Amino acid sequence: MLKRFLSYYKPYKGLFALDMGAAVLSSLLSVLFPMLTRELLKTYIPDKNWDVMIGVFILMFVIYFLQMVFDYIRIRWGHGMGVLIEKDMRRDMFDHLLKLSFGYYDTHKTGDLMSRMTNDLFQIAEVAHHCPEDFLISAITIIASYAVMFTVSVPLSLVSLLPIPILLLWGILFGGKLKSKYRGVRKTLSAMNSSVENSVQGIKEVKSFTGEDYQSRKFGGVNDVFRTVRMDQYRTMSDYHAVMTFLRNMCYFTTVVGGAILIYYGRVMTYDLVAFVIYVGVVLPPIDRLINFVEQMNEGIASFERFCEIMDTEPEIEDVPG
Repeated sequence: MLKRFLSYYKPYKGLFALDMGAAVLSSLLSVLFPMLTRELLKTYIPDKNWDVMIGVFILMFVIYFLQMVFDYIRIRWGHGMGVLIEKDMRRDMFDHLLKLSFGYYDTHKTGDLMSRMTNDLFQIAEVAHHCPEDFLISAITIIASYAVMFTVSVPLSLVSLLPIPILLLWGILFGGKLKSKYRGVRKTLSAMNSSVENSVQGIKEVKSFTGEDYQSRKFGGVNDVFRTVRMDQYRTMSDYHAVMTFLRNMCYFTTVVGGAILIYYGRVMTYDLVAFVIYVGVVLPPIDRLINFVEQMNEGIASFERFCEIMDTEPEIEDVPG
C-alpha cells in the first residue's frame, strides 16, 4: 500500500523538494528572531549601539519577508502538489470504476462511491502535502528552539517544558476522539446524500405512487440522525478546544512565573525571560502541527485504504484485448 501511495509522488518530485526546502528554511528562520531580540536587550540597547540596532532591525524585517516568501511557496506549490496527486488518483479511480461489473453497483451505493471519490481523495491529498511538511517543520522548529533555550538557561527551559507533555497527551488522545466525531459526521452526511439522490432520481416514481409522505419521513429520520451527530461533534469540540487553549496559556504562565522566580534569585536576566516568552510562541504552533499530524495521518491511511479497496476490486467479466 505504501509503495502505491509513494508512486503518486514520482511525477512531482521537484514540487515535493521545493515544498520541503521552503519548510526547512522557514523553520530555521523562525528560531532566529528571539535570539536577535535577546541580543538587542542584552547588548546593543544598553551599549546604545545605534548602528548595530539598525542592522538588527533590518535583519528582523528580512527574516519576516523571507518567511512570507517561503509560506507562499508552501501554500501555493505544496497544496498544488496535493491537488495534482488528487487529480491523478481520481482519474485512476474513475477509470477503474468504468471497468467494474454491474454486480458491484448492486451492492455499493452511488453516494458512498461519490464520497470516496471526493471526500476521501481530498483527505489523501491533504495528507500527501501536509504530513511530510508538518512533521519536518515541527521537528526542526522544536529541536532548534530548545537547543538554543537550553544553552541560555537549563532551569528556565525545563520550566517552560512542564505543560508540553500534558498538551501533547491531551491533543493526541482527545483529538483522536474529536476526529472520530468528524468521521461519524461524514458517514452520516454520505447516508443523507444517498437518501436525497435516490429520492430525486426516482422522483417520477415517488409522485406516481404518491410516496411523498413516505420519502419525507424517511429523509426526516436521516436528517435527525445527522443533527444528533453534529451536536455531539460540537460538544466534543468545545471540550477539546477549551482545554487546549488553557494548556497553551499554561505554557506562557509557567515560563513567566518560573522566569520571574529565577530573575528574583539572580539565575537569569530579564532579557532571557523575554526571549523565552517569544520562543514559547514559536514552539506552540509546531506542537499543534504534530498533534494534527498524528490524526491527519490516521485519517489519510483510512481514506487510502478505501481507495485501494476499490482499485483492488476486479471486474467479474474481463474484456478481450482489442
